[in-house]
Amino acid sequence: MHESTTKSIFERGAWYVVIQGILIGLILFGPQGSYLVSSEPLITTLQSCGIAIGLLACLIMAIAVINLGKNLTPLPCPKDDAELIQAGLYRYVRHPIYFGVLLAACAWLLIFPGIYVLAYSISLFVLFDIKAKREEVWLVERFPAYRDYQSRVKKLIPGIY
Repeated sequence: MHESTTKSIFERGAWYVVIQGILIGLILFGPQGSYLVSSEPLITTLQSCGIAIGLLACLIMAIAVINLGKNLTPLPCPKDDAELIQAGLYRYVRHPIYFGVLLAACAWLLIFPGIYVLAYSISLFVLFDIKAKREEVWLVERFPAYRDYQSRVKKLIPGIY
């Protein structure tokens, strides 16, 4: 039996998932705050871009889930039978599902450009950065080759970060 089966769900990172759910809920359903943009033609353009980016984000998340296959878990601690995935979207970014969710948050911000939506989205980015850092400690422990992967592939934003 591997070490992660002896850990509680919270020792495997469930708190990150709870906070992530709250932030996503706030982005989608929370108060939006004052709009950052007031020009009607600009709002329409931003909303159109937001819809397109949102569709792209959904596609990225779906492909990343398919790439991850049986390894998929909402918890940052990898499953006992996990395999290291470096193919598909994982060639371009180490956490493509997080990237897709962040892209979706940006899309929502373009559609509903409120100051609170911006704050929730920034908070989600910070959370994913912290969650990914913890997840990667476990991944390095499980897969020594992960260190080389970290040096070659960006964490959350392809080619940038």
